[in-house]
Amino acid sequence: MSVAGAVAITSLIQIPSASPVEFQVTPVAQPSSVANPQLLYTFTEHSGTIQSLAFTPDSRILISGGYDNEGIIRLWDMTTGRRKGIIKRAHKTAVESIVISPDGQTLASCSDDNTINLWNLKSYKFTRSFVEHTSNVLSLAMTPNGKVLVSGALDGIRMWDLLQQRPLATLTRFDNSINTVAISPDGQTLASGDNVGVIKLWDLNSGRLIRTISGAHSNTVTKIVFTPDGRSFISASRDRTIKLWSVTTGQSVRALTGHNNWVNDIAINPNGQTLASAAKDGIKLWNLTTGELITTLYGHSDWVSAIAFSPDGTKLASGGFDTRVNVWLLGL
Repeated sequence: MSVAGAVAITSLIQIPSASPVEFQVTPVAQPSSVANPQLLYTFTEHSGTIQSLAFTPDSRILISGGYDNEGIIRLWDMTTGRRKGIIKRAHKTAVESIVISPDGQTLASCSDDNTINLWNLKSYKFTRSFVEHTSNVLSLAMTPNGKVLVSGALDGIRMWDLLQQRPLATLTRFDNSINTVAISPDGQTLASGDNVGVIKLWDLNSGRLIRTISGAHSNTVTKIVFTPDGRSFISASRDRTIKLWSVTTGQSVRALTGHNNWVNDIAINPNGQTLASAAKDGIKLWNLTTGELITTLYGHSDWVSAIAFSPDGTKLASGGFDTRVNVWLLGL
């Protein structure tokens, strides 16, 4: 990456602590327990595997992306339990990942068709497509200020200027087949996981590689998420394990074991205390403080492929190979 590119990244990404945020979610009181989640809604309009899930910042809408040749994005109203909108031709193939801007105005989606598309969430209208990737785009992450989008693909990692809607930089190319990317809460660090179990940490201001954790997992890293305090990140893998890592040292702090097959997805509750994991054997909820398994949910008849907590921490959404989207109410 050129010096000019690094300067452009630095000026765009930096998030001064004293700056006011454009959009702020007012959190509700956190549930006292997640030991007994109750199934609230089940949506069955997708015709294939649910590949991606995300809530809007106000927790009022759940967005789901379909797999295979469906390429459809659906929006669900969390108050009424009904479909609120649909983007029928969002992509030609699987909608692998979706992220929403902090102000709730823009939806970004990526696909096996090599593209990243931007959508206006108010009108559901297409606004822009990024087509520089040459292979499957599998994961998206956005900086907390909503200015930069990062994409992980089979041909590496790219960064995008969302304000000017243009390419910003390429962090790495074909030497990394990236399955997942995640950005720290302060917007300064990017974590990436690849198809051979390697995790890398990057300085988003400069584009510099900070650390490589070789052999983090013995198989594909399927998902990485940061804890809300930014001190740790959590990785899931097809090697059946979930691991908690220190951002500062790059050392493994704890391993969560109990799934009997690939761990397809993980999500952390905004309270920072509960982790959800999705696999063939259902959804497991873990106490991150102790590493103990809280409970297992069996609301799907096949592999659970995607999972997401609502920003207010009161709901958990799950999607499966059974084409169902389930929404669970926590703390009852």
